[in-house]
Amino acid sequence: MWKKFKYKQLLVGLIAMGLVLGASGCGKQPAPVDKQDQKEFDISVYQNNDFLMTPQKLQAMLGSEDLVLIDCNKPDVYAAGHIPGAIGIGINAFSDTSGKIGDPGWGTIKNKEDLQKKLESLGIDNKKTVVFYSDVFKGPGADGRAVWQLKLAGMDNVKMLVGGLSYWREMGYEVTKEAAQPKPVTGVILKDYDQNYIATKDYVFNNLDKQVLLDVRTEGEFKGSQNAGEPRGGHIKGAVNLLWLELLNKDGTIKTPEEIKTLMASYNIKSADDFIVY
Repeated sequence: MWKKFKYKQLLVGLIAMGLVLGASGCGKQPAPVDKQDQKEFDISVYQNNDFLMTPQKLQAMLGSEDLVLIDCNKPDVYAAGHIPGAIGIGINAFSDTSGKIGDPGWGTIKNKEDLQKKLESLGIDNKKTVVFYSDVFKGPGADGRAVWQLKLAGMDNVKMLVGGLSYWREMGYEVTKEAAQPKPVTGVILKDYDQNYIATKDYVFNNLDKQVLLDVRTEGEFKGSQNAGEPRGGHIKGAVNLLWLELLNKDGTIKTPEEIKTLMASYNIKSADDFIVY
């Protein structure tokens, strides 16, 4: 599944097939991390920041009945250590994985009925704050995909942890190996999926010369590697390859808006461009 955006609405790609964080905005620099006083990462510099959660704010919420914390790492990464209270869901919990990779519809968001059942089984409703995270250096950044999928379904109570598990550890916060169990709920309300954030195959074909195609996979995948089981290797004709990790700092936090703008410009992507991320 592809995603389409205006440049100024960019959600930086932290997922295997697409996006993640709103990174347009003013040129103000985020406050640096100081391990002594643990200054909070400044999310105010990002224009689309309503779904970002800092480690400090999450730490203050741990144990609250109003929090559902979701770990989007692969099972072995979750088992090796995770944030206390986090429920492990893997990397494709909200995607249709029936059949095999390459089958029509594989990897796209579940239909509304199935997604509703999945959310309810995890204790996710429309009122509690739902925070997703992953270790972006040990997987595809599936927390970003999960947030995008639920935003697509009209949920405005979902957030993503800035810097993920690696930054959480760097800040000195606790991790555990004790698995948390979900508390199922009922009555989740989902909206019809917002088609403004989906680019279908037909849409891509009809706009090949009108929009920038941004391939955020590895260079190997871009050039034809099929390590993830893809039935075909290579990339869409005319696509630009920009690995999503280039949008992050070494600690997993997001680069500043000015750094991202400079990076995008180096790939000849301009502020006025519309583009499709995959």
